Amino acid sequence: MSRRLAALLLTAAFALPACAQAPATTDPVRLARIRAAKMPPITGPVSFDTPEADAILAALEIYPPDNPFNQLVEAWPVHPDSAAIVASIGAAKPLRMNADMGFVLVPPGQPRVPFEITAYPDEADKGPFPIPDTVPIEGWPALYQDDPERKKLTLDDVQRDRANLGGDRHAIVVDPVTRVAYEFFGMKKTAAGWQGYSAKFDLTTNKLRPDEWTSADAAGLPIFPAVVRHDELQRGRVEHAMRVTVSRTRNASVAPATHFASRLTNKTLPRMGERLRLRKDFATAGFTPPARAILDGLKRYGMFVADNGLDWCVSVTPDLRTAPMHDEFRKVKGSDFEVVTAPR
Repeated sequence: MSRRLAALLLTAAFALPACAQAPATTDPVRLARIRAAKMPPITGPVSFDTPEADAILAALEIYPPDNPFNQLVEAWPVHPDSAAIVASIGAAKPLRMNADMGFVLVPPGQPRVPFEITAYPDEADKGPFPIPDTVPIEGWPALYQDDPERKKLTLDDVQRDRANLGGDRHAIVVDPVTRVAYEFFGMKKTAAGWQGYSAKFDLTTNKLRPDEWTSADAAGLPIFPAVVRHDELQRGRVEHAMRVTVSRTRNASVAPATHFASRLTNKTLPRMGERLRLRKDFATAGFTPPARAILDGLKRYGMFVADNGLDWCVSVTPDLRTAPMHDEFRKVKGSDFEVVTAPR
């Protein structure tokens, strides 16, 4: 079966009446809470690391209830090659917290600016885009606080990469009113304006990227729905699938992923879009409430292999209000996870 056909079949399955769906659904309590919340007015750009953003995000419904990011996977069957796939990532390696993916919220009337596509032009969405001057680049600000030299940089310095730090340079802009996410890779501000790679996601539908198209992530997945946010940690519940990177992936993808970025063919390697779940018997009682919110979420919703990078690295917003959890995460090993598959 082609990846395009598999993606279409998965999307079609989500469109079936509730009585015909597989028993993988969202948490009705989560959905009721979001729909009962009132979104505050948005009159200008709002940074992700503010109380204003927390209030907006609490009322933002990200994708329909039956979207893969919102599905409960506690009862999903274990993949027959789960142990081998976990071993290929590293059964003894620790879980990591990567404070990398920030974003900015914008109102529907945010002015749109030109955007020069400098990578994968045939697989990019065209601008102009509602990019404010305050859009954070990957890691800003938390990852710039530990290094005395990086700490001297301003946001404008980072946007223009004046220190020549390079890297993936992801950036995310979200319009929570119209429910659209704009995601970028290789994002850079120049004298002529913004440039990089761009992908647009309608958060009101289950529509996937075109088959074999990338996104700002190698899997062709959106980043924003998967990132662990401060408002979730404060609430004590992460209620969506998360984003994880691994160093070696297979040259294959599984829906909802649409793209892969590897030449390796070993079937014990994870595909892009592979879903991993923290084992039900893993004890989370001894962890701090924020760490437990993530770990319990990994039991209920799991995480998608989204990109090549450090093994077992889960994306958390680079929010200075969030205490580091590195020591706690190191208590969780790869062997505590299992690969799961969607029920048939």
